[in-house]
Amino acid sequence: MFTSRAVSAIARRTPVRAFAKARPFTSSMARFDNKLNVPGKIAPYEEIKTEDDLLPPGTKPGQVPTDIEQATGLERLELIGKMQGIDLFDMKPLDASRKGTLENPIIVNGAGDEQYAGCTGYPADSHIVNWLTVSRERPIERCNECGNVVKLNYVGPESDPHAHDAHGHDHGHGHAAYEEPKTFADYVKPEYWYR
Repeated sequence: MFTSRAVSAIARRTPVRAFAKARPFTSSMARFDNKLNVPGKIAPYEEIKTEDDLLPPGTKPGQVPTDIEQATGLERLELIGKMQGIDLFDMKPLDASRKGTLENPIIVNGAGDEQYAGCTGYPADSHIVNWLTVSRERPIERCNECGNVVKLNYVGPESDPHAHDAHGHDHGHGHAAYEEPKTFADYVKPEYWYR
C-alpha cells in the first residue's frame, strides 16, 4: 500500500512533458517554408494548389491580424476568391422571380450527396422558410406550402470513394449502407410519380 501511494505521488510531481514525445522543431518550421506564405503577399486564387498554400503568413508581433492574415483552409480560399471576384461557394440566392414547376423547376447546385434549399414561397416571402432536402437519389422536391419545385443540379466529383450505389450497397467499405426512411410518398401509386 505504501508503494502504490509513493508511485502516485511521484507521478503527480513528474512533468507531463517527460511522458510525451516532443515534436522536432524542424517539422513545425518546414510547413511555413512556402513561397505563397510571404508576409504582405496574398497568393492569387489560381496559384493555390495544396492545403499548405492555405496557411496564412500571419502578422508582425504586436499587431492585430486582419481576416486575410489569420484565415486558414476553406475560409482563406473563400476570402482570396472573393478578392478576385470568384464566388467559390455560389452564395447567390435562388431564383425567386417565378414559381418552380415539375417541367421547369428552380435549380439548386450542390456538390454533396444532399443539399438544403429554403423556400419562402411565391411571391417571395409569402410564407415562413420551409427547408427542402434534395439529394442525388431524390433530386426533385416540392414545397408543401406553396407547391414550388426545386431540383438538384449535382456539380461535385463524378466518383466518390465513400458513396453507395443507387441501391444502397456498400461495396466493401466496411460500414452499413444508409437506407432512406420511408415516407408517405413511397406508398403512392407509380403512375402518380413525378420522376
